[in-house]
Amino acid sequence: MSILDQFKLTDKVAIVTGASRGLGQGMAIALAEAGADIVAVSFENPVDTKAMIEKLGRKCLAVQSDLSQGQEVAQKAADAAVAAFGRIDILVNNAGIIRRADFLDFTKKDWDDVMKINIDAVFYLSQAVGRVMAKQGSGRVINIASMLAFQGGIRVPSYAASKSAVAGLTRLMACELGPKGINTNAIAPGYMATDNTTALREDQARNKAILERIPVGRWGTPEDLMGMVVFLASPASSYCNGFVYAVDGGWLAR
Repeated sequence: MSILDQFKLTDKVAIVTGASRGLGQGMAIALAEAGADIVAVSFENPVDTKAMIEKLGRKCLAVQSDLSQGQEVAQKAADAAVAAFGRIDILVNNAGIIRRADFLDFTKKDWDDVMKINIDAVFYLSQAVGRVMAKQGSGRVINIASMLAFQGGIRVPSYAASKSAVAGLTRLMACELGPKGINTNAIAPGYMATDNTTALREDQARNKAILERIPVGRWGTPEDLMGMVVFLASPASSYCNGFVYAVDGGWLAR
């Protein structure tokens, strides 16, 4: 197999959560371009993502699901993927939300809402899909962490805590599931131009301060994650397990 062939995902089946727009949509399209069929899971009906993937000649099952509702909902999403395609080769835990407020004023609701999506859903869906992959003897799990898995940040206590938890869970899964043929890694995006960062980008002073610290001088885009997600989903990364890969334009280096 040539090195380029090792990046192909022909006829693999990938679940991508939060796939209706933004980073999730971009990663779902990338996996489809590499040859995978997609199960697009999202709180909003991912009809646009489904149409874009099918235009590429790949199959796409659109699953509208509120993953904040716990283990049963996660299990139903995994079951839907198996019912449609017979297997699951790749799981991308991308769905996430953020709430901003000073630490001393942060509410219980904002804490709980973020935790339910950003870490609880990652655990429940990874567990459900992991059982399928363990029976197959192979699989790739890609969790979406954040720079705040490395740093504290400000005004986002539940987000920082949840993304640090994602990094820790990634390492645990790598240790426990690696012997079962399942590799688990995480991607830590930098400052990305998505709905979650609209307020920051519209704040001229904050936007300027952020851009001044990013060595490449721009906000990231969904396209910037495409190569990394395909790499981690593919045979090219077969010896990569338990690591958090920053895709941040050099933010953490400065």
